[in-house]
Amino acid sequence: MCWSGTADLVAGAAISAAGIVCLARVRRARDLPVAALPLLLGTHQLMEAAVWGTGGGCSPASTAWAVIALPLLALWVPAGVLLAAAPEVRRRLWGPMAAGLAAAAVLSYCLATRPVTAEIRGHTIGYGVNVPWMPLVLTGYLFATLGSLLLGGDRRLGTLGVVLAVGALACSALWRLEFASTWCAFAAVASLLVWGWVRRPYPLPLSRDRPKVT
Repeated sequence: MCWSGTADLVAGAAISAAGIVCLARVRRARDLPVAALPLLLGTHQLMEAAVWGTGGGCSPASTAWAVIALPLLALWVPAGVLLAAAPEVRRRLWGPMAAGLAAAAVLSYCLATRPVTAEIRGHTIGYGVNVPWMPLVLTGYLFATLGSLLLGGDRRLGTLGVVLAVGALACSALWRLEFASTWCAFAAVASLLVWGWVRRPYPLPLSRDRPKVT
C-alpha cells in the first residue's frame, strides 16, 4: 500500500518489472515461486492503484487486493520456501505450510461469502473483511508467511522475513495514526532481497573423480 494512487501505480510497475527480472534469472524450477514474489507484490500495488481510482467502497479491485493479500500469500510464501529449501530443513517447514493452508481456507471462505470494503482515509486505505476468530487466523497467517521465511535455513530469506516483519509493524502503526501507508517502500526492499537471493551462488556438486573433503 502507498500513500496515493499515483504512488501505488509507479511502485507497482517498478516492483512488477523487478519480479520479471527475478523470474528471468532463475536457474532452478523449484525457485520460481519465491522468485515470483516481487511480481505478486507489484500486482498487489497495481490493484490498490485501482482501488484509489474507484474511490474505495465494494469493488472488484478491492476484492482482488484482498485475495492477493490474504489467502494467496498465506499459501504462496510457505509453499515457495518449502520447495526452494534444502532437503534437510524441509521437515520444520511443514508447520508453516499447514498453518498457511488453514488460514487460507478460512480467508477464502470469508472472501467468497462476505463483501470486501475499502475506505480512503487521507493517505491510507482501510480494508474491511469480516473474519471470525481473527486473532487465531492472524497468528496462523503470520506463522505461515514470516515463520516460513525465518525457518527456511537461508540467510537471505531470513533477512527478507525480518524486513517484512518490521514493515508490517511500521505500516500498521502508521495506518492506525492515519498518517501515510509506506508498505510499497518495504515491498521494494523485499524485491531487492529476492533479486539477491535469485543471484546467489549454488554449491558445486562433488565430482566423481574428486575426493570428498570431510
